[in-house]
Amino acid sequence: MFLQTRLSAILAGFLTLVSIAGESIAAPPPAQPAEGAGGKDDRTATVTKRIVGLSGSASYAFFKAGPAPAAGRPVAVLFHAWGAPNPQVYGAWIDHLARTGFLVVVPRFQEVNRTKPADASANAVRAMKATFTELGADPDAKPDLAKVAYVGHLAGAAIAASVAGAAKGEGLPAPKLVFAAMPGGIASDPKARGIPLKDLGDIPAQTLIITMIGDRDARAADLAARRILREASAVPIERKLFIRVLSDDHGFPALTATLAAPAGVDASFDGGSIKAPPEPPRDPKQPAPPFKWSADMALTGEQTTLVAQLNNARADSLDYLAFWKTFDLAAAAAFAGSDAAALKANPRLSDMERWGDGWPVKRLVVETPRITPAPQPAASAEPTAPAKAAPTKRTP
Repeated sequence: MFLQTRLSAILAGFLTLVSIAGESIAAPPPAQPAEGAGGKDDRTATVTKRIVGLSGSASYAFFKAGPAPAAGRPVAVLFHAWGAPNPQVYGAWIDHLARTGFLVVVPRFQEVNRTKPADASANAVRAMKATFTELGADPDAKPDLAKVAYVGHLAGAAIAASVAGAAKGEGLPAPKLVFAAMPGGIASDPKARGIPLKDLGDIPAQTLIITMIGDRDARAADLAARRILREASAVPIERKLFIRVLSDDHGFPALTATLAAPAGVDASFDGGSIKAPPEPPRDPKQPAPPFKWSADMALTGEQTTLVAQLNNARADSLDYLAFWKTFDLAAAAAFAGSDAAALKANPRLSDMERWGDGWPVKRLVVETPRITPAPQPAASAEPTAPAKAAPTKRTP
């Protein structure tokens, strides 16, 4: 009995030493900056949370409580990933933006399993029109329509770019910045499943366009990012950047740049807990159009898996130092009229700070994109039997 107790004590001591050694070896990732781009901002402030507009043309709106500055609040319109319309998925980022002074607008362009991808951009336009009309008369919200940025994630990046191209014709404020994170979900042709990419040639030349992808599951996002940059043909190369976020497992927890990386759940931004304005009674002489279901309304298995990852994502150093910091710096540059070259030259942009042991986190890879023509199918000298198409992986 004594021997057994002694052995147990020795084993416990050994495991404690291993644990202590492991903690000393596994350096923690960098913390969120106390201030500045990507920083903690005003933690004493209260964030106002509202639903603006009526069903079918509504948005969530978030801003720091209290009267707006005399010039109004800069606006960040956030277009969510397909299947993730609840703002809590991006709650940590929304909270950061609101505390830095932004009016954050999240258009409700999708009702999961009831909205066609082809209708999403038009739904977003309708919601944004109603939102800007209502908030324009609110002295607390007071959007500054000269300082507007569109932020999109996954399929939301395609919608952000499409709405940016249509903004002038639709009477919406043209964005000074289009920020596309992990873009995807773009339909390959008008009949294919996905978000139809509108004419991006109408995005104004003075717009700053930033595309960001990670190094995990990156092929589809890489292609989509370069397509957005290429098709925004009126925007000169000097106003475009392509940025790659690198995973880093030097310490613990590891930093992994997956498709879900820009998400960061904050349950205090749950859309279900935000009270909507009362709906007016429907005119019986104008009944709602009948609902017609189509197969592309339903989430695919791959999309369902990714949505589950989004709903479990937590903000980490990649959020603070890659996505939030890059957006903050890009928005400041865009609103000041600076170009992408000046932004790229800012040493703060690519810096990801250091692990707890002083080792540098892998820096962002920042490139001026090389705009190449869209790939064309090769012509054949004589007809051949059609080859069996290989399965393609779609990015939700």
